[in-house]
Amino acid sequence: MLQITQINKSYENHRALTDVDLFVPKGKIFGLLGPNGAGKTTLIRIVNQIIEQDSGSVELDGKKLSPDDIRKIGYLPEERGLYKKMKVWDQLIYFSRLKGLGESEAKIQIKHWLEKLDIASWGDKKIEDLSKGMAQKVQFISTIVHRPSLVILDEPFSGFDPVNAEIIKNEILELREKGTTIILSTHRMESVELLCDQVAMINRSRKILDGTIREVKMSFRPEVFKVALSHVKKDLPQEWIPRYSDEAWEFTLPLSGKTPNQLLSELMEYGEVMLFKELIPSMEEIFIHQVKASANG
Repeated sequence: MLQITQINKSYENHRALTDVDLFVPKGKIFGLLGPNGAGKTTLIRIVNQIIEQDSGSVELDGKKLSPDDIRKIGYLPEERGLYKKMKVWDQLIYFSRLKGLGESEAKIQIKHWLEKLDIASWGDKKIEDLSKGMAQKVQFISTIVHRPSLVILDEPFSGFDPVNAEIIKNEILELREKGTTIILSTHRMESVELLCDQVAMINRSRKILDGTIREVKMSFRPEVFKVALSHVKKDLPQEWIPRYSDEAWEFTLPLSGKTPNQLLSELMEYGEVMLFKELIPSMEEIFIHQVKASANG
């Protein structure tokens, strides 16, 4: 869907992006990760043609990005852009027409989305009269009302309580099921694990990892297992550092060159194996590790 090749961008003496390559597959949710100031927003603005790269190329659907492609993109910025004195309905009509919808089609789509997100009764209210969560729903509708093929969401859950965050999460998943390609930029790593098919991380202007969620997590696996043994038949080796809890001995063990089956077979000689689970790092743990590693050189 989106091919980004060797993108570079600088602001005076600050390097925002350095030789960034990304491939965003069609019909998937792609997580764009990184700490504040890493270069994510700059990259998003380049894709949205708000700013231009210094060098490199961006292709959408196999063709060089053009001004007409902006109608194929829905963009929810982290810094929200609603007009506070404008009524919800009028504002959504305005954004829909900007994105190329005819007036009759815009009205159909807006009515559908206001009802779907349970804010139809607020169509005649000004944005300044809405709660932050309701205003966020309006901003979300303005992003997807023209049925874009590529949707870019920058911190889409900001301002939502857990119930409404769940509603928006389900809408994002439904968009994917209908074939929409989604780029999700967020610091909420639990959302990344739940939603994303593939991720890339940028730090200090450079891409430092990418791959599917499984590929990334498995590449950082420490090959350590959490173990619990009960009905122990013989003394456990002291180097295993076991502790007794809930009628079982608990400890962690590295593979140390063994296969998981070999390690499990060895454990069975000591007693009844109640738990044998590999400790796979979470995306949050990987995020923190990579940012620190990048900062240290």
